[in-house]
Amino acid sequence: MIRKVYPAKDLCSHCGLCDTRYITYVKESCAFLHQHVAELEEKTHGRSRNLLSEDELYFGVFKKMLVARKRQPIAGAQWTGIVSSLAIAMLESGLVEGVVCVQSSKRDRFSPQPVIAKTREEVLSARVNKPTLSPNLSVLDAVERSGMKKLLFIGVGCQVEALRSVQDRIGLEKLYVLGTPCVDNVTRAGLQKFLETTSSSPETVVYYEFMQDFRVHFKHDDSVINGPGRKWEEIVPFFALDTKELKDVFAPSCLSCFDYVNSLADIVVGYMGAPFGWQWLVARNDAGLEMLEIARKFCDLEETPVASRGDRRNAVQQSITAYDRALTLPRWIAEFLAVIIDRIGPKGLEYARFSIDSHFTRNYLYVRRRHPEKLETHVPEYAKRIVAQYRLPEN
Repeated sequence: MIRKVYPAKDLCSHCGLCDTRYITYVKESCAFLHQHVAELEEKTHGRSRNLLSEDELYFGVFKKMLVARKRQPIAGAQWTGIVSSLAIAMLESGLVEGVVCVQSSKRDRFSPQPVIAKTREEVLSARVNKPTLSPNLSVLDAVERSGMKKLLFIGVGCQVEALRSVQDRIGLEKLYVLGTPCVDNVTRAGLQKFLETTSSSPETVVYYEFMQDFRVHFKHDDSVINGPGRKWEEIVPFFALDTKELKDVFAPSCLSCFDYVNSLADIVVGYMGAPFGWQWLVARNDAGLEMLEIARKFCDLEETPVASRGDRRNAVQQSITAYDRALTLPRWIAEFLAVIIDRIGPKGLEYARFSIDSHFTRNYLYVRRRHPEKLETHVPEYAKRIVAQYRLPEN
């Protein structure tokens, strides 16, 4: 079997662009060949982020930021189902004719299958994140052939950066982009290694998330292997992860990414800046505000303002050393630390900054060590300023 080599080579995130006719524009579009977030922010939002504002330095251009959850959650959704509900509302109101989202392949619950959803049922079939690299842009040729003029695209940062670079060539009259924050995706083989290394029952995991309480939350469903069965949750503290085994499990593209917050989407829905059990919504431009109002009208949201508490800096500095040395603590110590840090550690937007700082410093070191020739041009100015707050290993 011949393995296709993509232009970004080992840094390829398999966003799907190169599986379409738009591969012609890959050198100008790919986030890992040509980093141009600031230029695309100007084009998409009418301005680039204000680097003197800590909120915009970290979270990108925005017009409105809040925390929300659905009063009546969607059954089986990863959180309360805001993303799915918003997509359905836009589709059924006629605002868009299709929604690019990701269902699971019929052969494997974790293998992504990008689709153009045209019904409520097709959107709901895509609920729950797939923690593997997904070629969402592979459907662009089908979008063009369909004759659709109004589209909602749901995706992560690298996909959105490539999409923004070619969107004027697709023939759409209106494109809405709903982004999710994204970090540390894996190949399917990498995911299997992570599950087998971290979970007590890897074969029954249906989804998981690294959460604000400094623990990984695994959702299990025994029916995956046994037919009808119980659903249960498993919680593993961050500090108990086998860092030595998992250090190289994440995709090189994710280890060299500096767009955790999906800065080119119209609206972003994630958990990182919100209290446990809530979602963080960031409307970046007028289209994002329009989508936010649709969510308020049709999704029955309970809302609260964003908040921030604590100081992340010492924890980030310690995490740099711990990760670099691949330290893993005994489970009982890891559990104790998770309890203490959850009580006194960073919360809300400060937790989001903690997560961004931790990943940006790690990724900066990865690029500096593995691709030093790309360091200056690949790392955006906002990421350089964030990383500069910390002491990094010299080598």
